[in-house]
Amino acid sequence: MKTQFGVGDHVTWNSEAGCVSGTIIRIHTSDFDYKGRRRHASADDPQYEIKSDKTDHVAAHKGSALRRV
Repeated sequence: MKTQFGVGDHVTWNSEAGCVSGTIIRIHTSDFDYKGRRRHASADDPQYEIKSDKTDHVAAHKGSALRRV
């Protein structure tokens, strides 16, 4: 069973810079364009936009890359 997250959930993920944490600000359940690239998402496998706690950076990740804090 896949973990589902909601807007406002605090999560963490691994990046090239190490472990990053942030808050989910948007959930995508259909394909969308993000930073010039097409991202694939569905209701069964959504992608999440997360705003970093330390910077204004916003990242998009699948739920499999995230862990709830």
